[in-house]
Amino acid sequence: MIDDRTTRAVIRDEALRLFALRGPDAVTVRQVAEAAGVSAALVMHHFGSKDVLRESVDQHVLQMFDGMLGELTGETVAKADPGSLAKSVLRHLPPGSPVPAYLRRLLLGDGEPGRRLFRRLFEVSRAQLDAMVAAGEADPGDDPAVRTAFLLVNDLAVFLLRDRLTDVLGSDPLSTEGMTRWADEAMTIYGGGLGRTKPAS
Repeated sequence: MIDDRTTRAVIRDEALRLFALRGPDAVTVRQVAEAAGVSAALVMHHFGSKDVLRESVDQHVLQMFDGMLGELTGETVAKADPGSLAKSVLRHLPPGSPVPAYLRRLLLGDGEPGRRLFRRLFEVSRAQLDAMVAAGEADPGDDPAVRTAFLLVNDLAVFLLRDRLTDVLGSDPLSTEGMTRWADEAMTIYGGGLGRTKPAS
């Protein structure tokens, strides 16, 4: 397969991979340059500083999720379901993508990109809940904002606790198999509570 990315995009993508793996603070410009197969001087030529490189990676990930979340908002007009964010990620990202790990760092960090992304995720989750309420598939509850946050936190658990969930469940929750298991059980619980089992097929 021909790699038609620009040099700048290659550098950014390698920075994303390394930042997701080790954390931005533990990665040097020289390490990014080596991973991208270029000189450190060329990295500086394109980005000027490591801070700007990190900002570029943040913006790239935010734009990627804006596209996915826009798609989810469109889908929710018809029907929403638990795990829809993770399913969208599975559809759009290749296996082994560093984006889910970088998403975890963004959301758990103190930076503005993480706050912006969480607010956007919250808005989409609220739109999903509103659509389900309008379709007669859900109740808004006494506090729709808290209910929205509860559903969102459950949706994000597969990203934030991916490694721990893989360890105890025996399958990656962001794999097709793992997501199917997770979404089926979540739908059963959301539909009838903990006292209900999945109907026989």
